[in-house]
Amino acid sequence: MTTTDEVPTCPFRHNEALEPDPFMTRMRTEAPIARVRMPYGEGNCWLVTRYTDVQTVTSDRRFSRAALVDADFPRITPAPITQPEAINLMDAPELNRVRKLVIGAFTTPQVEALRPWTQRTADTLLDTMVQSGAPADVAAHLANELPLMTICQLMDLPEQDRPQLRQWAMAMMSMSAADRKSAAEAKVNLRAYFDEITLARRREPGSDLISSLAKARVGEEMLDEGELAVLAMLLVVTGHDTTTYDISNIIYTLLTHPAQLGQLRARPELLPQALEELLRFIPFRQGVGIPRVAVEDVKLSGVLIKAGDTVHVSYLTANRDELIYEHPDELDFERKAPLGHMAFGYGTHHCLGSHLARMVLQVSIGTLLNRFPTLRLAVPAEDVRWNTVSIWRYPLTLPVTW
Repeated sequence: MTTTDEVPTCPFRHNEALEPDPFMTRMRTEAPIARVRMPYGEGNCWLVTRYTDVQTVTSDRRFSRAALVDADFPRITPAPITQPEAINLMDAPELNRVRKLVIGAFTTPQVEALRPWTQRTADTLLDTMVQSGAPADVAAHLANELPLMTICQLMDLPEQDRPQLRQWAMAMMSMSAADRKSAAEAKVNLRAYFDEITLARRREPGSDLISSLAKARVGEEMLDEGELAVLAMLLVVTGHDTTTYDISNIIYTLLTHPAQLGQLRARPELLPQALEELLRFIPFRQGVGIPRVAVEDVKLSGVLIKAGDTVHVSYLTANRDELIYEHPDELDFERKAPLGHMAFGYGTHHCLGSHLARMVLQVSIGTLLNRFPTLRLAVPAEDVRWNTVSIWRYPLTLPVTW
């Protein structure tokens, strides 16, 4: 930790497997609401790390996402990942309008209808892994493939475009200053791609998710062209990127927690509940996400946050808050948690694709465990190599044997 004018600078470079970031843990216990400096952007900001305070910031209209538009706000990436028309930079009532349109088009029955296809695809990917022989990289064979294939199937995106979409998504998420240009280019290229795709689907809609979004109406309201393009882009990027890393992280966590893995093998009906606990337990990213701006003075747990101040929250530390969870640093598949986890965010910007992520995780992890009853790491856990560039935390490769 370094300081500038006695304000700590968040390092966000903790790459020791999936252990909680020690800086963030210390902030939660010693200074739950504190002024900090981020690696990029202008000025200092607040960092909020306790569960109940995170709830307040993410659901109270006195904290605005829309105020970030065109601002060089404090952040962990060289350039902002967001776009002005994106739903994640909207406030109510505009946010409510777009969420209603999306929820009406992107439904749980639609996702469940895709489950058999996802199951067949997972089976085929694992067939290929078996054919390649042990040891095999389960990240390459399963995690890096299934989420992207599933979201592209849902959105009817051409198979030949998928490697490029994956490359752009990865480039956008770099935290390295050296990657500023490639990250910016990736965002521009993704936007151009989805501008073209969404215009075509609006002219000639099909039965895919983009077409459903293009046709969605609430009364006379519908998504405009910019909203539709950015929303489709956001759903593809976040709809596969985070789930890709979740699969690898969950497999690694299970294979390094033999007691919990044995429990899940003995009681496979625990899988949905176990996945929720794994999502709570695993620190899935570096640092923080998109902040908010206080639009008026707010007293938060006795701390005065002034109008115009930028406020970051940490879902990661909220998920390990000892004031909420008993023994928060233990992985407990039968946890009786009074409140849900925040792996999908909280409040008005809760992840719109959480139902798709859960379905893909249930299929991928459930199929893997059922098919490979002796699955184990093929290398010592300390030899697994981890990403050190992206905002996401994940193993670059995950060699397994069976």
